[in-house]
Amino acid sequence: MVMFGLRYDLRNPSFAGTSSTERFAAALDMAGWADDLGGLTVSISEHHRSDDGYLPSPVVLAAAIAGRTRRIRVVIAALLAPLYDPIRLAEDLAVLDALSAGRVDVILGAGYVAGEFEMFGVDLAERAERLTETVETLRKAWTGEEFVFRGRAVRVTPRPHRPGGPPLVLGGSSASAARRAARIGDGFLPVSGELWPAYRQEMTALGKQDPGEFMDMGAGVTYLASDVDSAWDELMPYFLHESNAYAEWLEAAGERGPYRRTTPEAIRVGGQYRVVTPAQQVEELRAAGNMAFALLQPMVGGIPPARAWESLKLFEHEVLPALGRPS
Repeated sequence: MVMFGLRYDLRNPSFAGTSSTERFAAALDMAGWADDLGGLTVSISEHHRSDDGYLPSPVVLAAAIAGRTRRIRVVIAALLAPLYDPIRLAEDLAVLDALSAGRVDVILGAGYVAGEFEMFGVDLAERAERLTETVETLRKAWTGEEFVFRGRAVRVTPRPHRPGGPPLVLGGSSASAARRAARIGDGFLPVSGELWPAYRQEMTALGKQDPGEFMDMGAGVTYLASDVDSAWDELMPYFLHESNAYAEWLEAAGERGPYRRTTPEAIRVGGQYRVVTPAQQVEELRAAGNMAFALLQPMVGGIPPARAWESLKLFEHEVLPALGRPS
């Protein structure tokens, strides 16, 4: 048996020749497909003012996915907390938790792209402070009781489906973010396993339960194709687009991450993006044993939905039968 999940950010570059309406419809259809096949998660993320239409409204899409599925968990990774009004966010997430019957998980990020903060009139230097305020506010809001927020009395209703609301996991790309997650979060999702020791050390120092060793579920892209060489040629523009777009943001912010400005030659040997046959993926997942998890990113970099479905169908018809579909 193998566990699997979907991830998409809905980038839609002009060269993909696809409308946003078509891409959103495909995302919902794919979520339903994964739900029917026993998928574990559908993960979505958030950025703003991107030329390629990167998803700016993850709560809206999460609600749509929850409405199209029955069992699969929907993960917002990450929601850029400093860009939201905390009270309105508390209301939106409470409703989302209720309509999904507790199937939506939220990772809160501090953000790092300067243009996004400028767009919302938020000082980038205040991001850590605003993230902390948001965490504290959400927890108070989800009690359903009245409390004081920025000097005024407020009350958020209805209460979430889960008592106390969704767990608040924090994302991050620095040691300070790891320590912040230990202090105020319900977990930590780092961009790199190298940050896990700082989180674990801070948890221990605070007298909290040791979270144990880092479990790397893999963030690289593995794409399925019957003809690997032909697929590399077809998919390379999308792989390049994603890697270079992320790299531009990260370099400008001085942040760490797995993406670098790159070339087709470097992409093919770098390991962040891989094209394999179904038989190769079966072999790799078998070798992983009980920890086998396949992260499917069918529309990565703006791959058109029709091409994305080809990879998903290979997974459905050639990988899952060989390994056993999840129950």
